[in-house]
Amino acid sequence: MESVEEEKKSRPSVRKRANAIKSFRCKNLIAVIEDPRDIKNIGTVIRNVNALGVEKVYIVDPGKKLPDDWQDMRERKSLSDTSVSAVKWTFVRRFDSTEACLTHLEKYGYVSIVTSPHVKGKTNVYLHEGDYTGPTKLAVWFGNESRGISPLAVERGDMCVAIPMFGMIESLNLGTSSGIVLYEVAKQRREYQSQYRRRGKRRPHAEPLPTVMPREDESP
Repeated sequence: MESVEEEKKSRPSVRKRANAIKSFRCKNLIAVIEDPRDIKNIGTVIRNVNALGVEKVYIVDPGKKLPDDWQDMRERKSLSDTSVSAVKWTFVRRFDSTEACLTHLEKYGYVSIVTSPHVKGKTNVYLHEGDYTGPTKLAVWFGNESRGISPLAVERGDMCVAIPMFGMIESLNLGTSSGIVLYEVAKQRREYQSQYRRRGKRRPHAEPLPTVMPREDESP
């Protein structure tokens, strides 16, 4: 266990890292996990979210596997271990139902897209063909490990995004699929926000933000 003295010594490096990554976080980008079965998968998604610079995680949790309070989640060993402590640095909020989560997102102006195979009557795109820079606020939904995304989330979502697959097995686990999808979405939005800011209208930054983190041994 880290001593008080060691903890004090580590704080400057934590602050330095926090300052270094601040410009790379994707503002107004939320990953939503709908009714996940396995606590390990929740931890993996939280780790992906943190590593890729996504702002928040929302979890639709009708079975009440998780506490309501974020501070309680941060202290939950199962989440801390599987997320490699990313839950300590990532805001997570739970909802009792898909309806409650969608209503909250829509209230605050978020557009939802869902990860799903082709759905008749919806806009369907392969991941690499989609443009994820249009909505100012975007929520990306991932479905249950066995059932996939719910009909309600599909109905209220703006489009369905699918990962193209070329093997005999045409499915990926939640941790893998969330990492692939969020990487592409965050990459596009980070490149976009490096050029523009939104304050009533789109205007270019005087100096574009960097899109690649400098190495530890490089000067900022």
